Amino acid sequence: MVLPVVEEQVVIDRNLVETGRVRISKTVQEHEQEVNVLLQHDEVQVERVPVNQFVADDAPLPGSRQEGDVLIVPILREVVVTRVLVVEELRISKRVVEEPHTSTVTLRQEQIRVERSADNSVPPQP
Repeated sequence: MVLPVVEEQVVIDRNLVETGRVRISKTVQEHEQEVNVLLQHDEVQVERVPVNQFVADDAPLPGSRQEGDVLIVPILREVVVTRVLVVEELRISKRVVEEPHTSTVTLRQEQIRVERSADNSVPPQP
């Protein structure tokens, strides 16, 4: 007597099955918004200071110099006796001025909408 021996085996396979669909849409919304910023600019102040001093005959001519935040520029004039007279100095200083300013800017914001398909009875695909 012959007895057949039977064995079961399993085969695993993957199939893609579409179970539904979604539709994704994107919209961009723009809106105006006021922003407050602090603007900054420099103001230069020029002050004329009389000096009226002669430069010594053997001394070099005075040049521009810096004293702290002030730039000093000597103004020279030759006089008939051929001596150099410092007539005045310009004292130039600078200060930063801040002033509030309101400006309107356009901001964009994206909105995403996801819609699921109502038809979920899509037949499986091989």
